[in-house]
Amino acid sequence: MAEPTTHHATIVIERMFDAPADRVFTALSDPVARAQWSAPSDTAVIIYEEADFRVGGRDIFRCGAKNDPRYRGETRYCDIVPNRRIICTETVDEVDTRLSAALTTAELEPDGARTKLKLTVQLAALDDPRMIEGTKAGYAGALDNLARFLARA
Repeated sequence: MAEPTTHHATIVIERMFDAPADRVFTALSDPVARAQWSAPSDTAVIIYEEADFRVGGRDIFRCGAKNDPRYRGETRYCDIVPNRRIICTETVDEVDTRLSAALTTAELEPDGARTKLKLTVQLAALDDPRMIEGTKAGYAGALDNLARFLARA
């Protein structure tokens, strides 16, 4: 058996959305809305089994390919400032193997009718450094989908 390894990364993604901060915050906080935009591609899915968006609350979700959502995630909310900030922890598992743990901060900065979102993910990828690139790609794809979701609303 290989020795356990830990790979660290800080991922920062910034996006400007053509929507006011309250609409962006609602899209981030509402599990029904999140289920519509948060999968990073047309071949992926995120299914919320439990959603409790409040400080101390948690979400339980499954994600992965539409025909095989094999990954289980758990999000715990540490801090929420409506229309300004969400801080949470997240773990991702595959069956009985923990793949990653992260601290994620979403900061919203109103700019008239637009909103700048700065997403910072401090990630510990456990044993497989590919989780870092997968996390980057997943969040980038999800935020691209969020922009399309907000444009439709």
